[in-house]
Amino acid sequence: MKKIVIFVVVCLVLTVVGGFQLKSWFERAGSLEKTAYVTIPKGVNLKVTAGKLADEGVIDKPWLFYLVARIQGIDKHLKAGEYAFLPRTSMAEALQKIAAGDVYYRRLTLPEGLYSGQLIRLIAGAPALNGSVEAVPAEGSLLPETYSYQYGENRQELVNRAQAAMKKVLDEAWNGRDENLPLKNKEELLVLASIIEKETGVPEERGLVASVFVNRLRKGMKLQTDPTVIYALTEGKKDLGRSLRRRDLRIDSPYNTYKYYGLPPTPICNPGREAIMAAAHPEKSDFLYFVANGRGGHNFSKTLNEHNRHVRNWVNELRRQ
Repeated sequence: MKKIVIFVVVCLVLTVVGGFQLKSWFERAGSLEKTAYVTIPKGVNLKVTAGKLADEGVIDKPWLFYLVARIQGIDKHLKAGEYAFLPRTSMAEALQKIAAGDVYYRRLTLPEGLYSGQLIRLIAGAPALNGSVEAVPAEGSLLPETYSYQYGENRQELVNRAQAAMKKVLDEAWNGRDENLPLKNKEELLVLASIIEKETGVPEERGLVASVFVNRLRKGMKLQTDPTVIYALTEGKKDLGRSLRRRDLRIDSPYNTYKYYGLPPTPICNPGREAIMAAAHPEKSDFLYFVANGRGGHNFSKTLNEHNRHVRNWVNELRRQ
């Protein structure tokens, strides 16, 4: 009887000690030295998942990971996706991350002022996306910003999100626009915003640039803006790759605002939110002209004489360079 009691006590002690050891192994920091990205496909079972984590160095005892997941019933709730595991991640943290579906989101920035074809090429080249884009969307229909996406997301779905985002921003801008703008509809607002986007990369200038074009529209003046001529020459399919020439200003195109009055028929790029809001809320000014000042910005003028003086200064600055 005494031997049986001793045997039972020894078994209990070993069980407790073993349990503490397993708990220590499961919760201690792992040996991963740099962030690892592991993709768990849909339908993969727990054993395969544990093996993938071990192969990537996230865990060192896949059998223990499997055992704890089964005991806790987590094996029925593992979520597919791409996961980012930081250095020294423990098995407990790895299991919790996958059970919670804490997937890794990649990010893709669509810059302001690019043509739709250029933005689609960025989306086509983005890693971890699936599928292809059905067609190049209409110019100006994609909102430039940074988009998050999961591994395996469809490229067309991302395009649809960018189009929905543009529609939302454009509706917001049009519904809250200043009174008495010389614009017939939100489509014209988008066209104006695209010109503003192309004309200046200085955020503080957008409102003033918008005011110049609004003032010209009100007075029935030609807009005479170079980016529209560039679009007439390239049709939004490529960069011009050179400076505009005097003969370019004679091209017979509805996008040539040196030849035709009013706004061009469509946007000439995909403008960002700030350019759209500048078109909806231009600054109040009497400016009718602007020209580069050689310092990244522009000089604005109320009269042609003043503008010509700024142009001469700009030409002299170029000659000195």
